[in-house]
Amino acid sequence: MPSILIEKQSSKVSIITLNRPERRNALTVELMNEFISALRVASDEAAERVLIIRGAGASFCAGLDLKAATPQNAQATADMVAKMLGALSQTRLITIAAVHGAAVAGGAGIMSACDYVVAAERTKIGYPEIRRGLVPALVMTFLRRQVRERDIRELLFSGEIIDAQRALQIGLVNRVVAAATVMAEAQKFADQVLLGAPQATVQTKRMIEELWSTPVQKDIDLALNHHMKARDSAEAREGIAAFNEKRAPKWTL
Repeated sequence: MPSILIEKQSSKVSIITLNRPERRNALTVELMNEFISALRVASDEAAERVLIIRGAGASFCAGLDLKAATPQNAQATADMVAKMLGALSQTRLITIAAVHGAAVAGGAGIMSACDYVVAAERTKIGYPEIRRGLVPALVMTFLRRQVRERDIRELLFSGEIIDAQRALQIGLVNRVVAAATVMAEAQKFADQVLLGAPQATVQTKRMIEELWSTPVQKDIDLALNHHMKARDSAEAREGIAAFNEKRAPKWTL
C-alpha cells in the first residue's frame, strides 16, 4: 500500500494524503520520499495552484516513526525531513494543511511549513522532542516565523501538547472547525486563493519569503546541524528507547 496518495480535486487543486493510518502517519524515509515525489508531480502541473495536505485515519501525523529510527539511519532520516520541509515551504503552490487528531513533532512541522492551516476541534499539537533527547531544530525554522518568542520557549521547553484552540490563540493555525467540516473549510480557502491572479499569487508568496532576513533553506541547513548533534547523543538513544518501551526516560547529567 502506498504511503502517500495524490488525487485531483479539480484542474487547479490536488490533495496529498499521508497514508500510514496504522502508525498515525508517522514519518519514514519511504513516506517522505513519496511525499516529495507527489509534491513534485503537483508542482509540475502548469495549471495547478493549490495543494491540500491531510492524513488518513485518526491523526494528521504523529511525527517521526521512532520505532524505525536507528543510529544507522539517523543522518538519512534527518536529511529527508529537511528535504521534505524545504520542498514543501518552497513550492510555488499555495499549501493548505487540513489537520485532525494529532500533529506532533515532524507532523507539526509539515503543518507549519504550509501557507494555511485549518484544524479540527480537539486536535492535539505539540513539539515533545526534548522529552526524547532530541532538538526540535527543523520545526523551529517555521515556528520562529509564526509565533511569538515567548510562545516558542513555552512550547519547546515544556514539550506540552496543546489543543487546537490554544494553537489558534498563538497563531499556529488559521481556523478551528468541527472535524466533519475540515476539508470543506480547506476547500473554501482554496476557492478564495483561486480568485487571485495566478502569477501575482506566486510572486506574493515569493516576496513573503524574501522579506525574511535569512531564507528558509539557510535556516534548515543550520537546523539540520543542531538536530544531528542531538540525534547522535546518548540522550537521544535513551529518549527514543524510553518512548518505544512506554516508560519514563532516565536522564543523566
